[in-house]
Amino acid sequence: MAASTPHPPVPPTRVQSAWRLRRSHVLAGLVLLGSLLMVALYARGAGERERRLAEASFIADADQLAETVRQRLLQYELSIRGGVALHSAAVETPTARQWRGYVEGLDIRRQLPGMMGIGYVAYLDPRSLAELQLRQRAAGEGLFSVTPRGVRPHYGAILYFEPEIDSSRLAIGYDQYSDPTRRAPQGAARAPGAVGVGGPGGRRPDLREGQAGVLLFAAVYRTARLPVSQAGRENALVGWVYAPFRTAEFIDRSMIAVDRNLAFRIVDVSNGAETPLLASKGWVDDPSGDTRVLHTVTQQLYGRSWRYDFQHVGPLTSAGMRELQATLIAGVVASLLLFAVVMTLAQTQSRAETLAHRLSDSYRRSEQRFRNAMQYSAIGMVLLDRNGAILESNPAMAEIAGVSQATLNGTLFRSYFADAHDDVTRTQEMQALREGVHRSTRRLRRHDGDIREVHLASTLMPGDDGSDVARLVQVDDVTERLRAEAQVHALNRTLESRVEQRTRELTQANHELESFAYIVSHDLRAPLRSIDGFGRILAERYHAVIDAQGQDYLARVRNAASRMDELIDALLKMSRISRGEFKRAPLDLTRMAGDVLSELRQTEPGREVAVRIAPDLQADGDPALVRNLLENLLGNAWKFTANTARATIEFGVEPGGVFYVADNGAGFNADYAGKLFRPFQRLHRDDEFKGHGVGLASVRRIVERHGGAIDATGRPDGGATFRFTLASTLQRR
Repeated sequence: MAASTPHPPVPPTRVQSAWRLRRSHVLAGLVLLGSLLMVALYARGAGERERRLAEASFIADADQLAETVRQRLLQYELSIRGGVALHSAAVETPTARQWRGYVEGLDIRRQLPGMMGIGYVAYLDPRSLAELQLRQRAAGEGLFSVTPRGVRPHYGAILYFEPEIDSSRLAIGYDQYSDPTRRAPQGAARAPGAVGVGGPGGRRPDLREGQAGVLLFAAVYRTARLPVSQAGRENALVGWVYAPFRTAEFIDRSMIAVDRNLAFRIVDVSNGAETPLLASKGWVDDPSGDTRVLHTVTQQLYGRSWRYDFQHVGPLTSAGMRELQATLIAGVVASLLLFAVVMTLAQTQSRAETLAHRLSDSYRRSEQRFRNAMQYSAIGMVLLDRNGAILESNPAMAEIAGVSQATLNGTLFRSYFADAHDDVTRTQEMQALREGVHRSTRRLRRHDGDIREVHLASTLMPGDDGSDVARLVQVDDVTERLRAEAQVHALNRTLESRVEQRTRELTQANHELESFAYIVSHDLRAPLRSIDGFGRILAERYHAVIDAQGQDYLARVRNAASRMDELIDALLKMSRISRGEFKRAPLDLTRMAGDVLSELRQTEPGREVAVRIAPDLQADGDPALVRNLLENLLGNAWKFTANTARATIEFGVEPGGVFYVADNGAGFNADYAGKLFRPFQRLHRDDEFKGHGVGLASVRRIVERHGGAIDATGRPDGGATFRFTLASTLQRR
């Protein structure tokens, strides 16, 4: 097994720096821990103090709320006491109209929120019930029935209930005395000055189903003076005035100021039993956490013991608690800032010490790098003193001068140059050195006498006043490069002369082409006209002498001459396409194609051809050349659809600005598509479709002169499609 290579030892300065940095981290951590501990101790004491203040404020609000509820309930008591006084003052039981007037005067909806109404309960035995029924029947009010039905020693039937609503009409005749939950408060109300309080009971005809409610009862006697004995009160009792009210509306509409963080309930704890009477919104029946009961108040009301339970919804806080939280946040931020300051100071000290050590190491490494740059540079370098003597040089400089480094040292640098260096040039050089770098090209004489072209870049060397190094000069041998540049310049001059010669030759060739076109246009046409003219004379004058076969020969000669003349015209037109002046302009291809097809229709007015031209086709090009292009393409489509039953021609544009001309005519074999654009190459016989074979060749030259391209697709008897592009093609939709 090979032995592992040991790691190099860590420099002592790095170990010391790491130890100092670790010590500064520990100090900063202790500062942070101490400051946070002080903040936590302050927060604990101040938080406990604020909690006690918040709890005391909550208890005071709860006591005030309990007293407010008690005062509101006393107002309810006064309303039913007024009903008792109405009965006591009347000789007989008040009529339904009198009772309605009394209740309407109380304005229950506005003055007594939550109260469903005020009713009168008649205390009856079977005999008095029968008398009541007889009186109501005699008065025309119908039979008064009691629910639930049955014979009982006593009844507590609801006789009146106002204001009249659906539930109150159902309550008339209800025997409350048969309900134990209502009989108990009715019995409690018999005591002198007492008011009975109880729940709604089982059937609940005077409260809606599903609603919590409380009933208040006050006894009504025949005589204004209340009998002392219980038996006397029993004989004098004629009924009760009672008022049901819903607890939800009592809390919401009775203007009792209930804080949104405070919830309470009222529980009847008389006789050792707990009977919930009403509760506010937000009350939790099974409190836990922050909704536990924080305060309880017990009141004696209507001969009953009522307990008020108060809960605080959410955490118990105060205005001082929020200020405390802001103080704590500021304390934590201050602790973190103090930690950051201590850490920054410690790291700054460590970095300063480390930087000092690095500067000394960096100086040594920089010196070594400079020595290596001097030693291995491919460009010659020399260090000069203030007198221009060489203090130090590198091997590249020794190779350029053709001597050894030892020979260079101590000699004057300017003694190695063959060209003169006057005082004016030296003054300019020193001025450039003070401003930056001085560059120059000079001729250096090697030790063997060879003259080399060198590029000098001189720079002043900054340093102490006592430093002997004044300048650094870089010497680059550019002899070979300058010689190559001279050769390139010579070749360029030769190339220019060759270009001039080729231009003259091309100009001469163009003149010759023009002369040839003139000859074709004039000299060749003269014999053709002679042939055609003498053939016509022979046919006219010697018609009777020449037989039918001779007449056929003369017709063929004349047709050949005419075809030759047409071919000459086609060649001249094709030559003008390449030699004419090119003028680019915006073109409306839709209008131009419409004009071409209109001219074609005039030549054959009897043909029916379906033409589709896409709207708003735009392009840039030479108007005459593009018109020639469309005439050839649309003319071919018109010609090759001559034998098609339902001929169609379409001109449009595809995505990317590619124009196309399509037809459903004779088509062509796709294997020979390459011949279409060559002069005098035709894919159809002359007896099928007339033509010279130069139209598509002209189209190709026009498209190429515009910097575009053209191709064709088709199949025999399946139509053909020609697609072409023009440089700077524009399509606006």
